[in-house]
Amino acid sequence: MARKDGSAGIGRMARLGALTSRVSGSYLGQRIKGAFQDADTRERAMRRLHLDNAERVVQTMGALKGAAMKVGQSLALATDGLDLPPEVSRILGQLNDAAEPVPFPVIRQSVEEELDGRLEDLFLAFDEEPLGTASLAQAHAARTKDGRPVVVKVLHHGIEGSVDSDLRALRSLLVAGKVLRRPKEEIDQAFDEIREHLHQELDYYQEAANLEHFRRGLAIDGIRIPASVPALSTARVLTMDRLTGTSLDRFLETATPEARQRAGGLLVRAFHDMFYRMRALHADPHGGNYLFNKDGTIGILDFGCVKRFDAFWTADYARTARGLVLDDRALTRQGAQAIGALLSDDPAAFDALWSLGQAICGPLKVEEASVAVGDDPTMERVRAAVPGVLRRPDIIGPRHLVFLHRSLGGIYGMLQKLGHRYPYRHLFLTHTAHAIAVAEGRVEDGSPVAGYTAS
Repeated sequence: MARKDGSAGIGRMARLGALTSRVSGSYLGQRIKGAFQDADTRERAMRRLHLDNAERVVQTMGALKGAAMKVGQSLALATDGLDLPPEVSRILGQLNDAAEPVPFPVIRQSVEEELDGRLEDLFLAFDEEPLGTASLAQAHAARTKDGRPVVVKVLHHGIEGSVDSDLRALRSLLVAGKVLRRPKEEIDQAFDEIREHLHQELDYYQEAANLEHFRRGLAIDGIRIPASVPALSTARVLTMDRLTGTSLDRFLETATPEARQRAGGLLVRAFHDMFYRMRALHADPHGGNYLFNKDGTIGILDFGCVKRFDAFWTADYARTARGLVLDDRALTRQGAQAIGALLSDDPAAFDALWSLGQAICGPLKVEEASVAVGDDPTMERVRAAVPGVLRRPDIIGPRHLVFLHRSLGGIYGMLQKLGHRYPYRHLFLTHTAHAIAVAEGRVEDGSPVAGYTAS
């Protein structure tokens, strides 16, 4: 078995190395050809090259699964900030569905070895067709011996040995392809953060503990979180309740306006309660991890990727955001420096950061806002402000922002699809005030958010 895993690891490294060489070589070749092209031809050729390389990356990462695909998914969510053509974002977005299913005999062997028994003796029923194949694992529907509907999530074989090597190879690839043009300190922090959380996602005992933590702590009527089945779970196999519901796109086909608004309200309330009160955030908010019911209630899945924050950093972030919303430049400057985003006293650096923050906070500036596509100019304003920040090496994204903003961006994208309208300002102001009060010792940690009433 060790020989087989070693050969597989060498094969992964060879494929990622070949991809890196091909991508870096393609850009070098275009730079040479570009010296003999006019500006318009050079721009069209570079745009085509971005698209071709994005296709190559998707094909390779999707086949390799693991860390390669996981980082690709994160990259897809970050393409606005990386100033890439919008077509590239759409291509990289295919990574959400690109994993190839693992043959059932492999799944059977993994489950039986982990749970130390025959599948037929462990479960009343076990569906051979997977519910889905993600970058790190594959999920199957099953029933326990007492008839309880469950989902069994099985870690891909050998995935533990690929994380660090995949991350190193992908970092080289993204740098070679000129995708990452940020200071080395920022890139290092981001990859360290991704590495740490990928290793956490490979421990299903930890995910089972996360499920219980959020089941107890996130007390919002209309949100469901599955319970694990300890007797049928190990570090590599996780058995949990099967929740009902459909994908967001299927939900939108028949959902009433009232159900859409309820679902959106639950999403945004859950985000604020997790981050500002619990300081533990479900940090993988793509459509596959949410199930929507006809009445607008929601089930949240996959608590392998959970980002935790301390009270003081959370309060500093809250001060930064409150300053932006309340037009308090001094408070924003204080908070941005405290969280490690603003590294200098240069007024031009703060002006660039302020402009981006003002663009992001648009829906929080009014008592009630719609973020429906066509109603909300936020993303256009953000895209216009991003280049000013990217040009500043004294503005960086600290490691804690990687999963925080990934989660925020995922929730925002779902709210846009829902055509959501909500008093976001009231929700934001009460929750940020709570986080600051906890850090200052004026409110007991874990207590309800004072002054907030759901609408």
